[in-house]
Amino acid sequence: MSNPTVTIDGRAVEFQPGQTILDIARSAGIFTIPTLCYMQGTNPTGSCRVCVVEVEGWRTLVTACSTAATPNMVIHTENPKVEAARKNIIELLLASGNHNCLICEANGECELQALAYRYQVATPIYANPPGAKYYYEDNNSMIVRDFSKCVMCGRCVRACNERQVNLAIQIGYRGHHNKIVGKCDYPYIDSDCVFCGSCVQACPVGALLDKNAIGQGRPWERRTVRTTCPYCGVGCQIDLHVKGGRIIKAMGARAIPNEGRLCVKGRFGLGFVDHPERLQTPMVKKNGRLQEATWDEALDLVASKLKEIKDQHGPKTIGGWCSARITNEENYVFQKFMRAVVGTNNVDHCARL
Repeated sequence: MSNPTVTIDGRAVEFQPGQTILDIARSAGIFTIPTLCYMQGTNPTGSCRVCVVEVEGWRTLVTACSTAATPNMVIHTENPKVEAARKNIIELLLASGNHNCLICEANGECELQALAYRYQVATPIYANPPGAKYYYEDNNSMIVRDFSKCVMCGRCVRACNERQVNLAIQIGYRGHHNKIVGKCDYPYIDSDCVFCGSCVQACPVGALLDKNAIGQGRPWERRTVRTTCPYCGVGCQIDLHVKGGRIIKAMGARAIPNEGRLCVKGRFGLGFVDHPERLQTPMVKKNGRLQEATWDEALDLVASKLKEIKDQHGPKTIGGWCSARITNEENYVFQKFMRAVVGTNNVDHCARL
């Protein structure tokens, strides 16, 4: 039995029951439907309305990201009516705050800016509410919240609640007073936020920013380097944004095992890489003072001391301490060395405490 079909821009496309119009279009290689609030892997809300399409016989335009397809639908993703509606929606979004692209930190990465360019929205026809005041939060060392840029797409909320499952933020209040709130509408630093930064990565505009990356370089000045998070054995993949040999910020890579997720250390804890006090060579104590040494010198010293203690007092007087900052394979080799070479079972791990 064949699957049901819909017609998208004159092309018949098969689909599985339950798929949305957006899912079907993208699986068929049709990418003419823009999105802003849509976030893969989370429940669609259609809150931004940017993805509206026309379905023949339906009274109004519908959001492609949240409308389930039905057999024999005839869908138009691009025509004058649809494009006029999208342009009007973008104008309303731009009028919802202070979107000054010249000085915005998200310039070049802002999805709203890209949509305004695509639909040639030069100057919004709607004005900001007179005397409007927007909340600006800058009282922690990691995340800046600028509500003058927020378009209430809800992606940060879904990233927090559905992807990271921290349940730290929600959409609060009603009407033109609604905004993203933490517990009791407290600042992030006083809420249940664990500063994983998933909200920052999910934000399509400049409303949520990595504080330490502000003013450190535009997107076109940086290059992206894929690496593995150094903080534990999980192996989360990170895309480092690098400028002039310095790490500007870290973003969770869409790759196994983390699929874009990071913890607070993986996203905001890489400042040690360029820290002036970071050790870059082994240190050996000579005459009561630590002095730089080569790796051969340091390893030979450790080996000789272990052998000396083992010969004089036995292997059970030696203990080994593993690290959560190395891979599982390296931890395995370490405990194997302690048991098979040194001859002791006194092995522990820092993550246990």
